[in-house]
Amino acid sequence: MAKSYYSIILDHPADDVWAVIRPFDHYAWAGVDGETIIEHDKAGDQVGAVRRVTYGGNIIRQALLARTDIDRSYTYEFCGAPPFPVQDYVATIRVVPVVADNRSFVEWWATFDCAAEERDKWVKHFEQQGFAKWLGALRQFMSDGGVRPQRKSA
Repeated sequence: MAKSYYSIILDHPADDVWAVIRPFDHYAWAGVDGETIIEHDKAGDQVGAVRRVTYGGNIIRQALLARTDIDRSYTYEFCGAPPFPVQDYVATIRVVPVVADNRSFVEWWATFDCAAEERDKWVKHFEQQGFAKWLGALRQFMSDGGVRPQRKSA
């Protein structure tokens, strides 16, 4: 089992950051240029909801496995085969308050299996091309006011 991990500090209270990323149907904060919808009219914070993201002619589907407002986190997996040569990919994003100065610590990680000779490649890919990029977009989104677009469903 491999693990990719990335974290950042944001100059915003944890509750404000969590309010932006909490809904599973809202992915614009990650800088994903495409359409995100929740299938079958489920709520964007309902465990079992399936998020379909369409971007650049690609479609990925992810299922919400767990969400907790107390810990400000959610966990998800790919529905069907992931768009990468990995198996058993499960990711979690969590927002933790930095009490001393009312900022937030945001961490995102994934565990997965892959061919041993590909492990370092995919650990680095998910860390740098995924979590680092998306959390950088979150920083910008929060700095721009953190406005959430209207909910879409299918």
